Amino acid sequence: MQLRIVEEAILELEEAIDFYEHQVQGLGLDLEFEIREAFNSILQSPKLFSENKNQIRKYMVNRFPLIIHYSIHDKIIRIWAIAHSKRKPGYWKTRLK
Repeated sequence: MQLRIVEEAILELEEAIDFYEHQVQGLGLDLEFEIREAFNSILQSPKLFSENKNQIRKYMVNRFPLIIHYSIHDKIIRIWAIAHSKRKPGYWKTRLK
């Protein structure tokens, strides 16, 4: 399986890392570690996480209020968003088109 991350999700991750790093030094690095672990978990067991009617799955990030929204097509896992779990739900869905 290959992991592909849409540009908007990369920007979301960078912004989140910067935000947490400015809150407490080292916290941004902790987030980066958690995201890497999440990506590894998704790659190892991509179908383990819940799927909605649009075939989008979600992974809840440990220690941080973030959700990784992704889909599986053939041998490609596409990360659509790394979204805050409480802010603007569903804003990223326009990326699916």
